[in-house]
Amino acid sequence: MKKIFLILLLPFALYAQNSKSLFDAYMQAQTNLYGFNGNVLVVKNGHVIYKKSFGYADYNTKRKLDSNSIFDCGSIAKEFTAMGILLLKDKGMINYTDTLRKFFPELPYTNITIQQLLTHTSGMPNGFAVVSKYFDHDKIASNDDLIRLLAQEKPPVLFKPGENMMYSGTAFNLLASIIEKISGQPYKKYMEEKIFKPLGMVHTMVANGPRSEKNIPGYAYGYVYSDSLKKYVRADSLQSSGWTSYLAGITGEGIIISTTGDLLKWDRALRNHSLLTETTQEAMLSKQAERNTVPKVSFGYGIRVGKNDFGNYIFHNGSWPGYISMLIRYTNEDVTAIVLSNNESHSEFIADALVAIVLNKKFVMPYVHKETLINTAPDKYIGKYMMQLNRPPYMVTFPIEIIIKNNKLFIHPQAGPDVELKQESETKFFFADGTDQQIEFETDNSDKHVSVWHIAWGVKKEMKKTD
Repeated sequence: MKKIFLILLLPFALYAQNSKSLFDAYMQAQTNLYGFNGNVLVVKNGHVIYKKSFGYADYNTKRKLDSNSIFDCGSIAKEFTAMGILLLKDKGMINYTDTLRKFFPELPYTNITIQQLLTHTSGMPNGFAVVSKYFDHDKIASNDDLIRLLAQEKPPVLFKPGENMMYSGTAFNLLASIIEKISGQPYKKYMEEKIFKPLGMVHTMVANGPRSEKNIPGYAYGYVYSDSLKKYVRADSLQSSGWTSYLAGITGEGIIISTTGDLLKWDRALRNHSLLTETTQEAMLSKQAERNTVPKVSFGYGIRVGKNDFGNYIFHNGSWPGYISMLIRYTNEDVTAIVLSNNESHSEFIADALVAIVLNKKFVMPYVHKETLINTAPDKYIGKYMMQLNRPPYMVTFPIEIIIKNNKLFIHPQAGPDVELKQESETKFFFADGTDQQIEFETDNSDKHVSVWHIAWGVKKEMKKTD
């Protein structure tokens, strides 16, 4: 039996060994060129093929990150909140059709269901905006404060419930409060007893209180770059950020901290329906709602679902001042990438690149870009295209246009500012905003464009022309 087991493991060991140099080269380039600071974990068929820490948990003391370093997961917490609701559903304590006012009759929102809260189709207004406007910033708000202010100020719904889709953190704050209402437990205790402990997630907790390495051993402080100081500073030192002060007590959409190892336990639990019935787990990870406008996005319960060039995926990313996180699994290939950063590095794109390495997809190793002045007619590059990109909180294909301004090329997105394209060769341009992105025009012998490629953090995906 032992010999058979060793033979089965051998291909994974050889695969991991052969891939490690590529992973290392890529991550070292991201560290050296773009300042990545964080932890990464790549898993195939349940076997870890790459795991490494880069940089510091504390910039001031030079305490280094390690595999047990704890990061804020941002909106990945929505997956856990959804799980908390679905556990109650499996016990017959709640129904998808139950309305919000069944639990909070003081709220003015009628006909909003649990199903709609779970799938971002509720139309709920931005509760954090209401708290920011009406709550005392010298105190820390709770979910009860959020509900009280929504009942008091009555901000209108953004659309008729069920008729549209808009990403809603407030919906998940309300779901956390519903968990408390039904279970009779604080959200923090419920999550610990029903999810974290059963899965052995010993480094994971709801952290809606003061955080430091003293009370949370291994805690990685979040850092943001200060343009004025020309260095990274603690995110919680910035008084302008309500997220780390008066908003930091509201749970459901965020405020969960964890490690790459614990998030892998969570990922395996979702795959193996360790907590839910198989039917409910499949429902959580299946398309429950889809936005019918461009860019199209689909949600299960508290999790993004869909398909791209790499295959079928489930994922959630997250951000919190100083942190950007990504947890994604390509389900057919059973490839999981977990990237947690505590200096706001682009974890979503880096996870995409790590998966590309595993799946042997088109890939370009990051390098130093240098502008080259070439006497070419820029108008031959203009056009309208569809670009694939991890665009938080979605992974989408969306329209962009390549335009000319002042005899220079620019990317003109559907939303946001134009970005100049600097030329580095006859057919290749890099983004002037400092991000690891390029546009490459592939031509034939007659100089006719055959394909146009967008290279984002190493991943090379074709842009389809639409005009």
